[in-house]
Amino acid sequence: MVARFDLYERLLPFFERSLADLGYELVELELKGGPGSLVVCVYADREGGVSIDDCVAISRYLGDVLDVEDPIKHAYRLEVSSPGLNRPLRTVSHFRSALKQTIKVLTRDPLDGRRRFRGTLNAVGDETIEVDVDGQPFQIPLSAIEKANLVYEFE
Repeated sequence: MVARFDLYERLLPFFERSLADLGYELVELELKGGPGSLVVCVYADREGGVSIDDCVAISRYLGDVLDVEDPIKHAYRLEVSSPGLNRPLRTVSHFRSALKQTIKVLTRDPLDGRRRFRGTLNAVGDETIEVDVDGQPFQIPLSAIEKANLVYEFE
């Protein structure tokens, strides 16, 4: 787990910079599997969204850049996708864009006896968010969040 976290921390700025060069934002980076079966999942977005053609262009560009810079020292498979309806929330700006919407949060360690929170995102600060879960507000430090997603609610 530590090795994957170290790889994630090393790759995050690489992918943020590479996508910005193309005019996209890195929404999230996921690493699945391990050495020999690693899958690098890149979720990209931009104003107006991304199409399948955008994902193909991003994948080709990243493939070329990865071949030259070689930041991953073992076999891997690259997947590029849009963030989808249940988009990941990683940065303060992601959370701010989701204000007053329903989100799911998983924390690394329990807060008030729980790790899973699903509710309305009421406030976003520089270091914490407030999620209303069934009428009870929870202050969650951004540094404690393992994973967060927008919950798309169908009418």
